[in-house]
Amino acid sequence: MPQKEKWTKADMPSLEGKIIIVTGGNSGLGYESVKAFAEKGAHVIMTCRNLHKGEQARKHILHHCNNAKIDVMLLNLMSLKSIRDFVIAFKAKYNRLDVLLNNAGIMKVPYRETEDGIESQQGTNHLGHYALTGLLLDTLKVTPGARVVNVSSLAHKFGDMDFENLLYKGGIGYSDMKAYGRSKLENLLFTFELQRFFERNNYQISALAAHPGVSGTNLFNHIGNKAVLKILRPLFKFFVQSPLMGALPQIRASVDMNAKGGDYFGPDGRREMKGHPVKVNASELAQNTEVAAKLWRFSEEITGVKFE
Repeated sequence: MPQKEKWTKADMPSLEGKIIIVTGGNSGLGYESVKAFAEKGAHVIMTCRNLHKGEQARKHILHHCNNAKIDVMLLNLMSLKSIRDFVIAFKAKYNRLDVLLNNAGIMKVPYRETEDGIESQQGTNHLGHYALTGLLLDTLKVTPGARVVNVSSLAHKFGDMDFENLLYKGGIGYSDMKAYGRSKLENLLFTFELQRFFERNNYQISALAAHPGVSGTNLFNHIGNKAVLKILRPLFKFFVQSPLMGALPQIRASVDMNAKGGDYFGPDGRREMKGHPVKVNASELAQNTEVAAKLWRFSEEITGVKFE
């Protein structure tokens, strides 16, 4: 039986001269991704909702890699205005974009709406990133070999798409895990439809996706009672991997020269919970072209952002 592939940070190519945006780059998977890219010479734009936390994260990375090139910029994916403001500020400083890593996400939160009236998990995890990608399309188009990488989750497998009540307006039918699973399914539907869009228009851009398996990031703070979480945390090591290992699939999708548009990376271990990054399969629903096209039209309507 052949040995499993063991792709690590050591397999990353030089990223000198590359411009990379990482949303939610100040903690968890985003932080590990920013650090890995910076160590390989990329100029990384770390976006975050809190500039102070972003600067603290930047200082931590500089402590380990004193020549890291990291620009901390404000971006709140719960605000279409903030997304537009970020894009204007980015374009004023940069004229290329090699990788857009749509990493930021929220998980299992009570029902609330973004400032634009969108259910927060879908507003942050999918629609905010959809709008950001569309507004950066012209910069991606002029960058040879540019990539867009969306971060999904194993939770996409229990997501569903009810277009009659997609955003649980007013909290009707809302479940924090159902909404999370739906948003992660939307990440994949968007990725595959985005790749088809690039191919139809002969754009030299690739859309890829990744998931971290089960990773010990601060998203776990939303699971269960805090006291219970404290008791269970020592047991997590048996089925939860480190943030760095969890970040490897999205890092690989972003920089592996052999990766192709439409590829989806996740851990190689049992049930894709832990391990080194390899290509994995999305659910059948995530690959449904009709549902993906319908979500694309819905996303256009809600955000007002059109890719054409």
